[in-house]
Amino acid sequence: MSGKRHENLEYEILRMIKEKGQEGILQSQLWKLIKATSREGSRISMRLERAGLVERQRILHEGKWTYKLVAKKKAITVDTLIELPCGFCYLQEKCGAGNPLSPCTCPRLNQWVEREAGRKQDG
Repeated sequence: MSGKRHENLEYEILRMIKEKGQEGILQSQLWKLIKATSREGSRISMRLERAGLVERQRILHEGKWTYKLVAKKKAITVDTLIELPCGFCYLQEKCGAGNPLSPCTCPRLNQWVEREAGRKQDG
């Protein structure tokens, strides 16, 4: 499997897992959807787990042990984006990489990121 195709497949799998939310999806169901062998699928899910993107939960399903995949990072919602300070910032035209003002040094953006990170830990 080529590197680019492999990367796209991993992205697609992660998107599918995120769509299932907290319910997650059984590995075996996912592999059927993407027409992958269990070996290919298991390797991909383990890479996603090592990268901290998914959690593999061992469960008993219909008398057999399998894994349920649940995304660790949730999909961005419209509510989250509405609160992003950059969208309504009066300094937006002067902000960017290499400028004195940038997302890396913006106190408003840093405060928003810290607040969002705190919400994720609490909930």
